[in-house]
Amino acid sequence: MIASDKSGPSTLQLRTILLPTDFSGCANFALAYAAAIARAANAKVICIYVVEPIVPAVGYTGLAEPMAIADISEQLEDSAERELPQVKKCEELHGLDVEEVIAHGDAAAEIVRVASERNVDLIVISSHGRTGLGRMIFGSTAEAVVRHAGCPVLVVKPPPEEEESQ
Repeated sequence: MIASDKSGPSTLQLRTILLPTDFSGCANFALAYAAAIARAANAKVICIYVVEPIVPAVGYTGLAEPMAIADISEQLEDSAERELPQVKKCEELHGLDVEEVIAHGDAAAEIVRVASERNVDLIVISSHGRTGLGRMIFGSTAEAVVRHAGCPVLVVKPPPEEEESQ
């Protein structure tokens, strides 16, 4: 948000930064940027993890007994409840005001929704660096967030060695 008074220049005020995570190595690169910006601006960080719906594969006949979709969703929720506090405790975020949010649904849509509801001033999200077929199949959460967010979005691209491991 830009605030200005008639006597001085406009200043950018960042009060709240949204940091989506999927607990991957790529997401950690965005965390470092979000933390540095939050520290410099004395801003709050909202760290969000989105539990996406599980869609069963049609016609899959694995050797093992398939897990019930409800069980998988419950495990993802449990994992998020264990992992999100660990993100909050990381060294980069030490001393900052950090809130944890777990949302359910399409990742990009939920990130945009939470950003709007919480009046977020900036979203800092990692790109997973997929190209070609991988991008066509999985799409790009970061790209969808950039297109639909009502606030600025900083997309942090991981280093080449991290991208290659995706």
